[in-house]
Amino acid sequence: MRVALRISRRDAVRAKGRTALIMVMIGLPVLVITGLLTFAATADVTVKEGLVRDLGAADLRIKTTPYSEITEQYGDSGLPGPEDSKPKRAQPTTTAEVAARLQPGTRLIGFDEGSVDVWRADQYEHVAAVEIDLRDPLARGVRPLVEGRYPAGPDEVVVTRAMPFRPGDTIKVTRANRPVRVVGVVSYPFNTEHMEVVGSRGVLLLDKRDGQGTGWLADTPSPATLSDTRRLNEVGLVGLSSLTADDDPLMSMMTSTQVLAVALVVFMVVAETALLAGPAFAIGLRRRRTELAMIAAQGGSKAHLRAIVLADGLLLGGTAAVPAAVVGSATGLLLVPLLSDSVGPAEVPWWQVLGVAALGSLSGMVAALVPALQAARQDTAAVLSGRSGAARDRTGKPVLGLVLLAAGVVASVAASRTEEVWIFAAAVLGQLGMVAVMPWLVRFTGRLAVRLPLTLRLSVRDAVRHRVRTASAVAAVMTATAGAVAAGIGVNSQYVDQRDSYRAPTPVGTLSITAANADDAEWAKIRTTAARLLPGVTLASGYQATTAAGESVALLPRVPITCRECTRGVFFNLQIGDQGVLDVMLGRHDPAAGAALAAGKAVVFDPALARNGMLSLNASGYRRSVDDKGFVVPAVVVKASDPRLGGALLPPAAVTAQGWKLQERELFTRHPVPDIERLHRELSVVSPYAGAGVASGFQSDIDGTLLVLMGGALILVLGGTFVATALAAADMRPDLATVSAVGAPAKTGRLVVAGQAGYIAGLGALVGAVAGVVPGVALAWVMTTAGGTALGFGPFMVRQDPGPATIAVPWSLVGVVVIGLPLLAALVAGAFARTGTLTLTRRLT
Repeated sequence: MRVALRISRRDAVRAKGRTALIMVMIGLPVLVITGLLTFAATADVTVKEGLVRDLGAADLRIKTTPYSEITEQYGDSGLPGPEDSKPKRAQPTTTAEVAARLQPGTRLIGFDEGSVDVWRADQYEHVAAVEIDLRDPLARGVRPLVEGRYPAGPDEVVVTRAMPFRPGDTIKVTRANRPVRVVGVVSYPFNTEHMEVVGSRGVLLLDKRDGQGTGWLADTPSPATLSDTRRLNEVGLVGLSSLTADDDPLMSMMTSTQVLAVALVVFMVVAETALLAGPAFAIGLRRRRTELAMIAAQGGSKAHLRAIVLADGLLLGGTAAVPAAVVGSATGLLLVPLLSDSVGPAEVPWWQVLGVAALGSLSGMVAALVPALQAARQDTAAVLSGRSGAARDRTGKPVLGLVLLAAGVVASVAASRTEEVWIFAAAVLGQLGMVAVMPWLVRFTGRLAVRLPLTLRLSVRDAVRHRVRTASAVAAVMTATAGAVAAGIGVNSQYVDQRDSYRAPTPVGTLSITAANADDAEWAKIRTTAARLLPGVTLASGYQATTAAGESVALLPRVPITCRECTRGVFFNLQIGDQGVLDVMLGRHDPAAGAALAAGKAVVFDPALARNGMLSLNASGYRRSVDDKGFVVPAVVVKASDPRLGGALLPPAAVTAQGWKLQERELFTRHPVPDIERLHRELSVVSPYAGAGVASGFQSDIDGTLLVLMGGALILVLGGTFVATALAAADMRPDLATVSAVGAPAKTGRLVVAGQAGYIAGLGALVGAVAGVVPGVALAWVMTTAGGTALGFGPFMVRQDPGPATIAVPWSLVGVVVIGLPLLAALVAGAFARTGTLTLTRRLT
């Protein structure tokens, strides 16, 4: 092997252009992947890395949650149990209650997080806010001082560098326009664009409660343990320490599906790189055939010849992959501060980077495999006499390829009942079959060249004569095209399915103000604020059903739901209201529908929900105090002005007849609001449960995804085509010289090169489009039938009827890939072809 590597190194130095081309094809994917891995690792600030901004010099950071108990804590997040039936705390957690859960002698200081409104120019700006005494030793490192000093009184604050204020400025905070003076500028560790105001407790956050940012820093007599965290979890508190910062099993676990996805990505990267580099190695073999023949004539065995060519792949793959990995990692580090607001410690995921580099080296070996087999079969005597020395064509039927292709089709059909990743796994079988069939397909298409013009006939026949090189390039184009077409059919079918089945709980342009979890006092303030902010606007009242104890009751339709891209209100907790809400929903006044609603009938906007004039409902609650209850309500179907309106409107009498109470917690109007974000902020100040929004209808867009697929196909198709065409043009120079010597015009060479590019790209794109249909249809089947029959919202389950699958082919994508790209490849290749003076080659006979 040492001799083989030495021979390969000498040949690589001699053929610098081909060597550089192969190294670029192998190294470019390695550079891109390692750059992305390094960028993601550095830009992602983990809980462990960002611990100083949450913990400072303390041993423990305590946060409140809206839950009565935390059963699992991951990092700084806590999850309740599946059945958190205990009522929420009536009063906020006190410092004494926290201290009772910690080690005796623990010292606590407040550390509250939330947001605050800051008046700038003519409007409020909502920014992050923290209340903590930064002068305390426990807060060292939480917000390092950049300029000025830390706050010393209730009328002083500091701001982060991203805020447009400097020491000495006076700003107004909260909706009470409380004036405070900026006395310093601090940095937010690992994020230069974070906007935040920091002050003493009671200055910024006026509406604190459990789960709304209240917290503490704790200095424990001995280092905090997991036992301390568990005692806090028992009363709904989260304890963050250096121990729990590493305790994130959700990030470390990897499912079998994820493992399969990684394996597929690895396979596709190796296969595509090998197919792209394969023609270059094939051309290299033709250039070195005399050298290899001389080695064989001096006693070199077939194994020696194979080893020399494989050494080319190992040498060039390793030489390209290692520098590419280094440059990619460095590029990823340099791009983090330019493209990301979040910048963590410089981090290179070495094991992943080394794995990608090894992958690049393996790609070189795989790309050289077929040329190595060809080298062992070449005719030594023919080569030394100056003839082509091509290996004898092994005619036959592509049985293995057809078997793999059939297995891929069967596997795709079977995978259409599972998940997307299994479809791609099945598609790999089909792709392998197509690669195996490709040499036969190239030879078969060559038979059709007899009816083509001269230049195209020369192009096709040369491609057929060197089918190892041609089949590799065509297979690379085919793989890229098949992937783009399959993914395009899947995502376009899902888009069409979601667009056609979309239903909204309110018509487009409807303003909704909601506060489902607010109490009566909070709702009164919300309604008053809404009336003040929307003077003269009629607000229709919507209600929610509750038990006698005040627990919310969700009303859900019992029939299966066919909508797969709907907001929750269409099928989760149907609306309850009177004539005012009905007029808003219909977009007009309908006396007949109003009379039916007044008579206790439900007004249904989606005909699929009503059967035999009845609407069947289920009632469920968050806790077990509300048993699942089914009942029916007489219903009438009414067509609204907005055809996408779904769900139903229940009359208040039909709900109270079941023994439930009603609470007004929604307001509706068609009145346009110029600044919905400002209205939402105004209401959220009154209550954290309040929110406002305007129905905008179906907003999904498929154009960006199709453009990405087109761009990916453009790069891979044109890249593979140009590489193969450039190498083929160099290999065809003796043939073109012969054609020129017998009187062919100068443009013939350009047309031959253009024809070669068009043939490679056209055949690969056409076969790839056909090969991508089966996995694309299977993918669309999975993506449009939801793969199941239930949707969950907390404790509620809504049956979903998948309905028939939607198959929608993105003809624009297919047309661009199958017709546009081959034409573009031919035009560019012909325009840049170098066909100057050609010299006839003297051959021995």
